[in-house]
Amino acid sequence: MLSILAQERILGATLGAAFTAFVVSEQRRQIYQTIAANQPHHLHSQSQLTEPIFGKQFRSQVQLMWNKAVDETFAPAVAALSSRGR
Repeated sequence: MLSILAQERILGATLGAAFTAFVVSEQRRQIYQTIAANQPHHLHSQSQLTEPIFGKQFRSQVQLMWNKAVDETFAPAVAALSSRGR
């Protein structure tokens, strides 16, 4: 078993890494928005801008997969709980 001090250090490092990843992703999002807003419309339609790694399409796919996994995981529990009330 890890000591309390080691657990606190691991927790701090994990939270720090998560916070840093969040800040970096938000800054990248703001940069992409600024670039898109500053481009003229005729250049924007002609250029081949690729979607960022974690763009809207990726996030929507992850959300669908997450919802499907949660539904499949908890379906037996929901069925058991709803059958008790009858």
